[in-house]
Amino acid sequence: MSLRVAVQMDPLETINIAGDSSFALMLAAQARGHSVMHYDVKSLAYESGRLTAWAAPAKVQKVEGDHFAREDYRQIDLVKDVDVVLMRQDPPFDLSYITATHLLERLEGQTLVVNDPASVRNAPEKVFVLDFAQYMPPTLIARRIEDVRAFHARHPGDLVMKPLHGNGGKAVIRIPADGSNLGALIELFDNAWVEPHMFQPFLEEISEGDKRIVLVDGEVAGAINRRPGAGEFRSNLAQGGYAEATTLTPREEEICAALGPALKARGLVFVGIDVIGGKWLTEINVTSPTGIVAIDRFNGTDTPALIWDAIERRQSALRN
Repeated sequence: MSLRVAVQMDPLETINIAGDSSFALMLAAQARGHSVMHYDVKSLAYESGRLTAWAAPAKVQKVEGDHFAREDYRQIDLVKDVDVVLMRQDPPFDLSYITATHLLERLEGQTLVVNDPASVRNAPEKVFVLDFAQYMPPTLIARRIEDVRAFHARHPGDLVMKPLHGNGGKAVIRIPADGSNLGALIELFDNAWVEPHMFQPFLEEISEGDKRIVLVDGEVAGAINRRPGAGEFRSNLAQGGYAEATTLTPREEEICAALGPALKARGLVFVGIDVIGGKWLTEINVTSPTGIVAIDRFNGTDTPALIWDAIERRQSALRN
């Protein structure tokens, strides 16, 4: 079954082919005989029930500096010309991102969108995870400094402060136990973001790593452990962390078993969850998850193949 695949993602020129999950998915799609088109989310247009984008057929190859060839961009109909849309542009999860999910939701029942846009909109990383609070560290989402000070009093020690809709470890800040910089940081965050912020006790276990576990259609596909680099407490690979092979703890297996049915039911085909210390669930990444290249490098697996198996099953069911 040959599929016409449109990939909504950042410019092909900017990707790092050594670790980019979207690039790996495009390579795997080609290997299966699927045709691939690239478009920018900013080119989406809706008129009289018709959703279009300016897309260019593309060929990708794993050659540094010569990793893609692209034809001219032209307007395509995301129903008539496309079987599958991969929604893979990077966050921020802002009004632009939310608007794109509303537009892509118009394709329901006609073109398969992965991950399901309505579910992506309703399951931002640091909010959807609250549905599984029994696996999380103590967590506060608030904006008033009085609420934060009360939370800190209940959980003395260092705190971690995060933007509620941030990504890639950006602007994640450690607040010392004395709270000396708390007021200034809340002022800074309040000026930068209109939404409340997330606060959690600093977990010493982060020195042992932050595990990224990938689930495909609700089933565990693999995992890597990410350790902080020198002089950092953030373990995100984008922030200088490094990856190592790992296995799942019984607690992590329990977390995945609890999440799996909910992810599958929501049409969240490709998801990456983050677990610290083998037991603390901190995020459920659904917008543009990463990590599959490193997972496959360490484990000898083929996660893009698992993702395309799941996509093909869903697309076949949609046709029938």
